[in-house]
Order: sequence, then C-alpha cells, then structure tokens
Amino acid sequence: MKKLSLFLIVLFVPALLTAQIPNSNHVVVVLEENQSYPAVIGSSSMPYLNSLAQQNALATQYYANVHPSIGNYFMLTAGQLVTSNDSLNTTVNVDNIVRHLLTAGKTWKSYAESLPSVGYIGGDQYPYIRHHNPLSYFSDVADSSVQRLNLVPFTHFAADLSNNQLPNYSFVVPNQNHNAHDCPTAPTGCTNDVKLATADAWLKNNIGPLFNNPGFQQDGILILVFDEGFNTDTAHGGGHVVALAVGPGVKKGFMSTTFYQHQNVLRTTLDALGVHSYPGIAGSAADMTDMFGTAPPPPPPSGCTATVTGVTVCSPAAGSTVASPVHFVAAAKSTHPITAMRIYVDNISKFTVDASSLNTFVALATGTHSVVVQAWDSTGVVFKTPLTIHVQ
Repeated sequence: MKKLSLFLIVLFVPALLTAQIPNSNHVVVVLEENQSYPAVIGSSSMPYLNSLAQQNALATQYYANVHPSIGNYFMLTAGQLVTSNDSLNTTVNVDNIVRHLLTAGKTWKSYAESLPSVGYIGGDQYPYIRHHNPLSYFSDVADSSVQRLNLVPFTHFAADLSNNQLPNYSFVVPNQNHNAHDCPTAPTGCTNDVKLATADAWLKNNIGPLFNNPGFQQDGILILVFDEGFNTDTAHGGGHVVALAVGPGVKKGFMSTTFYQHQNVLRTTLDALGVHSYPGIAGSAADMTDMFGTAPPPPPPSGCTATVTGVTVCSPAAGSTVASPVHFVAAAKSTHPITAMRIYVDNISKFTVDASSLNTFVALATGTHSVVVQAWDSTGVVFKTPLTIHVQ
C-alpha cells in the first residue's frame, strides 16, 4: 500500500508543479531590444511600460542568457542558444516551440513589424531584422508551405485582434525603429531616451488594445521581455533586463525577486497553453509561478476611509478623465461587517473582493462609462455609489 501511495505521489508531481500557471487560450510574447533594467524601470521616457509593470507582475531578477541577440531569441523559442551569429540566414533543424504547439493541436503566428510579405524567410530588410524573428528559421516552418503562412507582418495583429482570431501563441516583434534598439527613423542619431519613448508609444498604441479584447480579458497572458541588456551588462550572460506579465490571472502590483531567464518564459508559455512538453532546457526550467495567482488586495491609500455608512470612492473622481487601466480605490462602512465589494462598469461586473475596501486596476475601453461601486454587509444590506468617468 505504501508503494502504491508513493507511486501516485510521483505520478502527480508534474501536475502539481504546473498547477499555479493559469490555463490560457491566448499567450502573447512581445520582444524589446538591448536595454538594461535600470534604464527602463523608473524611466520617465517609458510611462506606459512602467504603468504596466506597477499594476501587474514584474520580474525584478530577470537576466538574458547571452550576447548578442540571436541566442536569446532561440532560447525563448527552442530552449537552446543554437548560434551566436546574428547574420544567420539558413534553416535550423532543432526542437522548438512550433513543433510542440503543432503536436498539441495549438495555433501560432509570428507578427513581425515590417516583414516584407507573408511567409518571408529571407534576410534583413531594414527595419525588419530576421534574427529577431526566430520562428522563421525552424525547419518545421521554413520547409512547410502551410506553416510559413503563420509568418505575417505586424499589420495582421490588429485585424486578428478585432476579429477575435488571435492564435493560441503570438510572438510579436516590433521593428528596429520601435523596439528601443534604434532611433525612430534611422539606426543612430538620437538619445537613448528618444529610443525608449518611441518604443513606449508603440507599445501603448499597438499592444494596449489587446487588454480590451474580451478573449484576452477572459484568460489571456502577455509576457513582455527585453532580449538582452546593454553590451556592457554581462550579468548572468546577457545582462539584467525587464520582464513583466499582464493578464487576468497575473498578480496585481507584484514584484518577483526570483531569478529567471528566457527558458523560464518558454516553459511558462507552454504550460499556460496546456502543452506539457518542452524543447531544450525549458524541460528542466521552473515555471514563473510566483507571478500568477491572487495576491491579497493592498490596503487603500492613506486617507481613503469610509467615514459614513455607505461606499466612499476615493479614485477615480466622479466625472474625471483617466487612462486605462483605471485605478479604483474605495472603502465601505456599515453598522454590521462589510462582507464584499464589487465594481460594475456599464452594468457588467468587473471586480469583486471579499473585504471592506478595494484597490485595483480595471482595463476599460476609450469612452464614457457608467460605474457603480457596491458593497454588502453581513445582513445583506446593499450600498451603492454611482459615478461617470471618461477613459482616454
């Protein structure tokens, strides 16, 4: 009997190890270029990226694997470095994420900005850079007329998003002018702050709409990561870089102190999609489990208390114009204990917490919205505070 119990424990260990990664039908991986962590986090040139980092889950101890770029892109998709030749322009026959996705019946696309045409597997056509598009190298793709059709220009992303046709796995590659590597119109001739600001605006305009998509709001995961740090930053091979996760299953306002590298993103991506097989060293890498799940709600900021019976909304102010995601802060009071609070937007429930206060962010579409913050006490009495806000 003891042997049987031990066998059952061993059998279920793999499932336990991946249980904390929420299941997702849409994982989107976005790559940025050649910026070290201290240059990005806290930078006034990247307010949008920093807002995402503050409101979601940020990996504070994430390190690229190597210099130059290409090895990092292969680690993210094949679990091995493959080559250090950024000029590689031949087909590579190694185990890779596409092989595992297809075996599991999952769909995929690589959305590469400035890609010359659908299915293009040729060399650089600036500002498109081939070694930033690793899926184009794999024999599973390059040797298949069908799979090559999944190599598409980034213009397809907006169309697929609006038509609710995003694949299970999206690999998003901004071009060299928009990924924080080069200047807005040329390789050189601007400050690093200009590079960061240009990349930040691109993310807001092109990735921001993803968060308003109903499919993504249900179970989507975005992982945004820089491929490598500055050339002078060689910590753990490729330098200290930014990696963050966004989605309904991601801990809000969380800062992970766990050491991670690109193989951890590859492993986490596949487990989120329910593909529990892995290329390269992703098979022995750890999931980024600490960045997912429900974190205890943070207390309201100082001064946000309900001094009278009912619901007090401290943020946003009624009639105010705010950016998405909208920061909601509120507290409730009754003669009996408050048991729950909820946010309704346009008569749709958006957030619920079993507490007498809430402090959360809600992604909302541009426009005017009718909001109701509601609370219940232990006797079932309901309190409501309505307000109207404008999202820009």
